[in-house]
Amino acid sequence: MPDLRTRWRDRLPWRPRPPVVPVIRLTGVIGGPALRGRGLTLQSLNPILERAFKVRNAKAIALSISSPGGSPVQSSLITERIRALAAGKDLKVLAFVEDVGASGGYWLALAGDEIFADASSIVGSIGVIHASFGLQEVIARLGIERRVHTAGERKSLMDPFCPEDPDEVRRLNELLHAIHQGFKSEVRARRGERLKGADEELFDGQIWTGRQALEHGLIDGLGTMHTVLRERYGDRVRLPVMKAPRSWLRRRLEVETVQAWPGALADEIAFALAERALFARYGL
Repeated sequence: MPDLRTRWRDRLPWRPRPPVVPVIRLTGVIGGPALRGRGLTLQSLNPILERAFKVRNAKAIALSISSPGGSPVQSSLITERIRALAAGKDLKVLAFVEDVGASGGYWLALAGDEIFADASSIVGSIGVIHASFGLQEVIARLGIERRVHTAGERKSLMDPFCPEDPDEVRRLNELLHAIHQGFKSEVRARRGERLKGADEELFDGQIWTGRQALEHGLIDGLGTMHTVLRERYGDRVRLPVMKAPRSWLRRRLEVETVQAWPGALADEIAFALAERALFARYGL
């Protein structure tokens, strides 16, 4: 952080103001509960996005990304909102993958006009996954009878307490395929001719290091946010991290809600465990 003399010197009327690149941090699982800011959702991020794009004299917008993925819907909504704001302000967006930008995390990186990563970052996983359990034998041993009643022939799908139904598996695969097609279309639209490799290799869900992702055209360069931005905009570039504005009343209400609601702590723990499990898939 610059010392007080440097800050005052930069404000002198005869001295050019240092360039500014607002930083938006996109860290954690995409989707999940928006309450108390947990989970990356358009609802929770939109105030931050709008604030970043309103910064005066901004030279560009930087996205700092470390996400193992999550909701494809929220990934699409957040990316679309960033692109709309960038078009409205005519600002370039530079995305920087830190530890991991996989699945929905890579979808967020597609909001960048250019994507950078560390040589050891985890990038890719352009695919869709559904995971569940088959517990029908367990409840049978315990003498538990499963009772499900629906209004709608296809209301129940992939009930973990029932044997797999081939028709339900087919329907689920159709849904996964449709979502996957949307993901692939977004990658093609944003990366275009920069992609290198056959679709079967690029879109089969595998992950790469940052160096391998560069070879496949999934990113544009290797480097950290501070290094790249200083090379591009000079050593005096300012990188303020954007945060959502919160009134005193809102902060107070959030604290009181957590203290008054016994289930809040349990929800926090459950979300943290689920988030940790997703990051653990990539060795993080």
